[in-house]
Amino acid sequence: MKVLISEKLADPGIELLNRDFEVDVLLDLSADELLEKIGEYDGLIIRSATQVTAEVIDKARNLKAIGRAGIGVDNIDIEAATKRGVIVANAPESNTVAAAEHTLGLMLAAARRIPAADASLKGGEWKRSAFKGVEVREKTLGLVGLGHVGAIVARGALGMGMRVLAYDPYVSEDRMRSMNVERAESTDEVLENADFVSLHVPRTPQTMGLVGEEALAKMKPAAYLINAARGGIVDEAALYEALKGGVIGGAALDVFAEEPTTESPIFSLPNVVVTPHLGASTAEAQDRAGITAAEQVAAALGGRVPMHAINAPVPAGEGAEFVAQFSGLCEVLGSLLYQLTDRPGDTLKVEYRGEVAGFDTRLLDVSAQKGLLAPMVHEPLNFVNTPILAKDRGLRLETARLSESADYTSLVVLRLAGEGGENVVSGTLVGPRMQPRLVEAMGFDFDVVPERHMLFIRNEDQPGMIGKVGSILGDHGINIGNMAVGRGEPGSRAAMAVTVDEPVPEEVLRTFLKTPGFNGVRSVTL
Repeated sequence: MKVLISEKLADPGIELLNRDFEVDVLLDLSADELLEKIGEYDGLIIRSATQVTAEVIDKARNLKAIGRAGIGVDNIDIEAATKRGVIVANAPESNTVAAAEHTLGLMLAAARRIPAADASLKGGEWKRSAFKGVEVREKTLGLVGLGHVGAIVARGALGMGMRVLAYDPYVSEDRMRSMNVERAESTDEVLENADFVSLHVPRTPQTMGLVGEEALAKMKPAAYLINAARGGIVDEAALYEALKGGVIGGAALDVFAEEPTTESPIFSLPNVVVTPHLGASTAEAQDRAGITAAEQVAAALGGRVPMHAINAPVPAGEGAEFVAQFSGLCEVLGSLLYQLTDRPGDTLKVEYRGEVAGFDTRLLDVSAQKGLLAPMVHEPLNFVNTPILAKDRGLRLETARLSESADYTSLVVLRLAGEGGENVVSGTLVGPRMQPRLVEAMGFDFDVVPERHMLFIRNEDQPGMIGKVGSILGDHGINIGNMAVGRGEPGSRAAMAVTVDEPVPEEVLRTFLKTPGFNGVRSVTL
């Protein structure tokens, strides 16, 4: 078998592949040259420059695996690869050490004012008294997110004599205790008690603007904010005002809402340390990414499942094709359940009813976990790493089967405990095309096709409520795609599931809550 490496890769990665395969390293191929040559190769390893389009995959008649030496796979047409049965794998953990070390470096640089002192001395000044810093020993480091990077940061901080407080609803209390990390019950608890707050969450609709004016006001006046996770999690305008007004002591940022960026009001402040997204920029991280990508391609070409596969093959066995059709539905239900649940618990219950209950549904178990976990983790989830990450976060899975289903041929029910009790969502597939349908949420029966952007509303069961929804959304230029209504006893309580063409902004949600008759509203992105 032959493997093409189209971008610079660490020598150990090339040596690994040379043991079992014929390897060609052809750097700086043009798009036309790649199209001309790709047909003779079984494996392809790239970084970020090579564009693996649907046309490339169509020409790759022998291609079985694509390895991405890094995390992002935006330059690969995953759908085209999946349709052709080409496994795509990346190296999601290659930069965790580098990102964690950079986070600790930013914390120390901000605490000891190292960049400002460096610039001053190089400018011909000797001002020791002007750069008095603070020690981190016996201070509290607050972590929002305790995944792979957060855990390494915690170990480093503990080694410097810090107390570590973390909020991550998907890491069990036992796991935190074993790491000598104190468990916080909310993000606010971290903000209010930490001397240094470090963010380690992915950028999702739920985390965008997570740290804004209100959150910053909860921090200690001398506290420092560190963000080496993702741009957009911090409201940079609010941070500028907080730093300028002395609401917090300082900040250190490696990521920004818009990148690249060379101009920002934040850059003018003396109590800020900034770097141009260097979290993964180490020689070791780049080498590790190349070695991991080589290992993934070697595994795939050897007939094994790569640990970091982005796309998964259809399961084999009796009923495999039938069961596989429910995978997307289960992932949507998991994502919806997470977004509708306040302070989710640690046990996901999945119940299969009717025909689907008679088959091996392990793929569906993982699909539901994948949807539930996706907003909480940095790593791209797949059908191999999802159960591992779920276990790391203390998420337990309980399954049940009922051979009968009263209203549907097959029904999938997901349950998750939250702050207000147990939340339940249910779905099925209908018609010759097996179209997904959401049939239960928020304690009400619905019948609606789940779409990417949805609005879930609780309201009084009284005349005019549907019209008010249309008016509010229309006044804000938001188009309704579909709507389903669920209700209890007439005149009591009701709910609506609304599909819309775009995410519903926070200001629109506030308008709903200020309008008489509406009791709750939540925007969901699936």
